[in-house]
Amino acid sequence: MARIRDIAVTCRSKNASPFLVTLDVVFPDSETFEKVQASGIINKELISRLYSVPVDDVLLVEFPPANAIKATIPRLHGSGDVEDTDVYGAQQHAPLMDVEVPV
Repeated sequence: MARIRDIAVTCRSKNASPFLVTLDVVFPDSETFEKVQASGIINKELISRLYSVPVDDVLLVEFPPANAIKATIPRLHGSGDVEDTDVYGAQQHAPLMDVEVPV
């Protein structure tokens, strides 16, 4: 099995607001995207488990025209709070990169 980091052309995270982070995974072509999509491996339950947020707080959008999957989740701490370790939300994609995908 391949990992997301091996098959995606982009795997990134960034702030969607001071209280939300968005995770983007973009695949190189529609064939790869469709295989990942058909596997069902990237779902709300996976994101919930990887990021310790309730399933109901995960917004997951598949966008075939861009061969992309986007997930938006609440931040554990607001951007810039004393407890915040990543003010831009730019380092939050790491757990997603090691997810194995049967393609």
